[in-house]
Amino acid sequence: MKVFQMEEDWLPENLRLGTRPDPQPRRGEVRVRMRASALNYRDLLVPRHGYGSRMQALPLIMLSDGVGVVDAIGEGVTRFAPGGRACPLFFQSWMGGEPNSARLARSLGCEIDGTMAEFMVLPEDGIAAAPAHLDDAEAATLPTAAVTAWRALVTEGRLAPGDKVLIQGTGGVSLFALQFAKMLGAYVVCTSSSNDKLARAKKLGADETINYREEPEWGRRAREIVGGEGLDHIVEVGGQGTLPQSLRAIRPGGTLSMIGVLAGSSLSASLGLVVTRHVRLQGITVGSRDDFLAMSAAVAQHRMRPVVDRVFAFDELHAALEYLASGAHFGKVCIAH
Repeated sequence: MKVFQMEEDWLPENLRLGTRPDPQPRRGEVRVRMRASALNYRDLLVPRHGYGSRMQALPLIMLSDGVGVVDAIGEGVTRFAPGGRACPLFFQSWMGGEPNSARLARSLGCEIDGTMAEFMVLPEDGIAAAPAHLDDAEAATLPTAAVTAWRALVTEGRLAPGDKVLIQGTGGVSLFALQFAKMLGAYVVCTSSSNDKLARAKKLGADETINYREEPEWGRRAREIVGGEGLDHIVEVGGQGTLPQSLRAIRPGGTLSMIGVLAGSSLSASLGLVVTRHVRLQGITVGSRDDFLAMSAAVAQHRMRPVVDRVFAFDELHAALEYLASGAHFGKVCIAH
């Protein structure tokens, strides 16, 4: 089978097309013929050994997101039959419950091979059915970005109708958070440096927008928009560069979901604001199989469609990664198999 994998050493130029023997499912396993993959920010870090010693020894097949069709099953498989469409789950060892070291130990495209292959063989618990109304590129975006946004706002955040939410940016997790927040009846403020992207976010349902380049003190502006008390929940993807403003925008007792560190990974904000205002600062790293199933059911019920910016061919992975790194995208960048 054809694969796209890291070879020899951790350098971006060692990300190459290659081949491996077609895998065969054993007892309790399914084989998925992959149809599409999707990129995430972490895929820019993997070729540089960004996750250190936890990463699988090379070669490593890239990417953590995808969708395909089950084409063979091993003995004892009961949940899937050939012909069913399914997404491989980001964490192959986190079925439900709270995170722990064992449940966070095996993620696709890092500790174990990822989705950039013609076939994947996984335990039947390691895949989940994709919503039928989505096309392949849309379905491929669900396991990482959608589950991350769902766990932040729903599983951990317990978002309620009428809550006020601030979403940073217009990447994959951010737009899923916007769509889920509106699905649940929240009021949403969205930030970006692009007025064009903010206009598109409004069409997706954002109630108000802030251009953070035009409004450097956007935390104060966000408080003004929602009446002075502050936001109930902030989806924080910037990190070092955005956390100080997020802490100005959050209400006392509010929740900050730390998902990304796109603007730096060091902590330079006033921790006093966290303590004295009783702010909940929570880290989010995707989620469990149970999170995927709940999220997928909501997507199907509301016939929600993920935002796909662009689809590249399988052999264009380098170009797709360059496009993701440019920040020009609105929503998800995908790969057709």
